Amino acid sequence: MIGGSDYATELSAIRPWTDIAPAISVVERLGRIEKARRLMAESGADALIVGAGTSLNYFTGIGWGMIERLVAMVLPLKGEPYLVCPAFEAGSLEAVRIMDARIRLWEEHESPSELVAQILQDENCKVLAIDPALPFGMASGIGKAAPSVTLQDATLIIDGCRSVKSPAEIAIMKQAMQMTLEVHRRAARILHVGIKASTVHTFINEAHKAIGSNGSTFCAVQFGRSTAFPHGLPQDDVLAENDVVLVDTGCLVQGYNSDLTRTYIFGTPTSEQQRIWDIEKEAQLAAFAAAKIGASCGSVDDAARAVLERHGLGPDYQLPGLPHRTGHGIGMTIHEAPYLVRGNKTVLQAGMCASNEPMIVVPEQFGIRLEDHFYMTEQGAEWFTEPSFSMTQPFG
Repeated sequence: MIGGSDYATELSAIRPWTDIAPAISVVERLGRIEKARRLMAESGADALIVGAGTSLNYFTGIGWGMIERLVAMVLPLKGEPYLVCPAFEAGSLEAVRIMDARIRLWEEHESPSELVAQILQDENCKVLAIDPALPFGMASGIGKAAPSVTLQDATLIIDGCRSVKSPAEIAIMKQAMQMTLEVHRRAARILHVGIKASTVHTFINEAHKAIGSNGSTFCAVQFGRSTAFPHGLPQDDVLAENDVVLVDTGCLVQGYNSDLTRTYIFGTPTSEQQRIWDIEKEAQLAAFAAAKIGASCGSVDDAARAVLERHGLGPDYQLPGLPHRTGHGIGMTIHEAPYLVRGNKTVLQAGMCASNEPMIVVPEQFGIRLEDHFYMTEQGAEWFTEPSFSMTQPFG
């Protein structure tokens, strides 16, 4: 249903999600470390350094963000990992540490780069794989402090771990996606002529809280012409009769993201709006059908674009057509590997997850983006959420 209800009624009807999926266990995190070691060995690295941020959280459960002071895990091929941390943060580190590690502390006047260099020397490290998210200044400092050590990009190691989700990760994301889908349903019901996008935005945040998350991690609410801009315009749209409505939002559950977009009509679509919506749905389904074990990520993007070109849209990134890639991976960050983009030869394998959102933009008029995510099984792709049904009844 689109419209016909109100903010208070829909918010009060939401019940907290029961039986929240379990958090990632220490045993699973230790398995991630061992997989990283296998990938390190394959790439010729003797050690891996991962700075504060999402990847450190992924491996260790330490959810600290990146700051100017070096906090990092140094992982040798054998033995316990090292945790490098400012000395004055030792107590805080101990409070969040969930696995055995060798702690190495540095005082404010000391060089953390030299501390890392000493670890590398102790481990007889000749090749260090650097977390691509580690700031250049920190990586450069380590290189200067350890001139005999060869530095290499750790992207293949870190993405090789993070891009393939476990059953536990997929279970968490299934829950997050279903929660956001329910929030979408509720948000559509509060629409009325004259409602502001900011009001819908606030409702969605409150609804995400009511259903059991900490609120929206992001939210875009666009009406009318604004939908022709993939990420909207810096304005507070006001809904009018027969406007196209685009809502893109998500939340976090146990550190994992949901991300869903629904585009529908508030009123009656024009024949052109309906035509473009139908092509978008066809392209989304074609991309899903192309997502097979052993297929390249780029081939999924190709499949979506082929549909658009058959209908006279595009080609390439030309408008009206698809101005961006078909999809992105998802997990602890909203956008991560693998990316469904032309030329990406990454092979789809069981456990990989990606968005499927081959948006169609008609410049200065409207845009249609249907975004659902799929996860790969040995039998092929499976939807996290049921795709949109129609432009006038998106939720069935």
